Amino acid sequence: MAKPSSTSMTMRVIHRYLGFFLVGIMAVYSMSGIVLIFRDTDFLKLEHHFDKQLEANISPENLGQALDLRKLKVDKTEGGVYYFKEGTYNSATGAASYTLKELPTILKKMTHLHKAKSSEPLFFLNIFFGLSLLFFVISSFWMFMPKTEVFKKGLYFTLGGIVLTLILLFV
Repeated sequence: MAKPSSTSMTMRVIHRYLGFFLVGIMAVYSMSGIVLIFRDTDFLKLEHHFDKQLEANISPENLGQALDLRKLKVDKTEGGVYYFKEGTYNSATGAASYTLKELPTILKKMTHLHKAKSSEPLFFLNIFFGLSLLFFVISSFWMFMPKTEVFKKGLYFTLGGIVLTLILLFV
């Protein structure tokens, strides 16, 4: 049996220890990714009721901004009370009462990390994680000697995975 090249051994060592190092963040990304699939449902969400005192006579167009609710749409107005999906706002008194459904704190933090933007302080960790996953993809081809049966069979699985990915992207 041929001895693995130094490049192959280096890739294996980095792959192994980087994999051990990233176990925690990979678990977070896998769980938050699954939770994000259900973000348009109430799956795992808890209800939180809010009573806020706002200034009086806020227009229906500005109510969402005042309550910090994106996509707020006033459904009807009756006697100075605005009714919206999440609750009500009394324009005469400024009293708002509404209910929101949110993920439990730990899941909320995990999904927030998963969806981080470049404007957030730790976005570079997401870049590091993404590059690490790309390294795992590339370095996996150095795990086995190219002439072995395992490597050849691995190429068939690679081809199958690429075809499945293309089908998911374009169909």
